Amino acid sequence: MVSAVLDKVHASRMTGKNRRQQIVAIAAELFASKGFSGTTTKEIAEGAGVSEAIIFRHFTSKDELYAAILDFKVKQGTERMKAQLEEAASRKDDRAFFGSLALEMLDFHCQDRTFMRLLLFSALEGHELSNIFFDSTARDIKNHIRKYIRQRVSDGAFRAIDPAVAARAFVGMVLHQVQARTIFQDKDVRQSNRQIADRFVEIFLNGVRDSEV
Repeated sequence: MVSAVLDKVHASRMTGKNRRQQIVAIAAELFASKGFSGTTTKEIAEGAGVSEAIIFRHFTSKDELYAAILDFKVKQGTERMKAQLEEAASRKDDRAFFGSLALEMLDFHCQDRTFMRLLLFSALEGHELSNIFFDSTARDIKNHIRKYIRQRVSDGAFRAIDPAVAARAFVGMVLHQVQARTIFQDKDVRQSNRQIADRFVEIFLNGVRDSEV
């Protein structure tokens, strides 16, 4: 995996930005396979084909490098997801709101199968990356979902349910599919991400919508 990443990046005469991105990509692969505690800066340097001094020229510590991985992996996708949720929420389009969320999550983890492992390793090792992620990105998305559910309850479209519990239920369905596929290699559900997202949305909306609406 590391060599595959390295092959995609020109190792010589890189700009500072490209070198930093290369180090982040190599470190992400190693952290995802060996954990934060099990990976040394020497291994990262060897994978990137540079000296440890170069690593510390770009990152003052492994913690800073770990935080950069989080930013590198989720920032662009998160901004796109938030824009989609806000657009669907403005139209009060339940299927588009939850469908775009589920599909974005499924596609993201299919394209990057290391991220879930990174989160699990950091949580189990007690590293602050999981806290950084949940206190920023995850909390932001979760608040969007809760706000939307609360609004739809107020509109009378959804039953009187706890927005926090309902949001956890929906995201939980999607994340279980992600973990089953990326961690346990479970292929029981042989459908496209779009089909899976649509089925999850259908199940969820059938449960939360007011039967009289």
